[in-house]
Amino acid sequence: MLRWTIIFIILALVAGVLGFGGIAAGAASIAKILFFIFIVLFILSLIFGKRFRA
Repeated sequence: MLRWTIIFIILALVAGVLGFGGIAAGAASIAKILFFIFIVLFILSLIFGKRFRA
């Protein structure tokens, strides 16, 4: 999932540089959503991973 976030961030940056406003905004919003999902899943894995290992 982190790979998709990085891909969409790069796509948004390239589209922004080339002047494609709509494409850049769409890719940036998708990257933001994927980034927050990744962060939530990472935090949950830290919390529940330690709880079940002990």
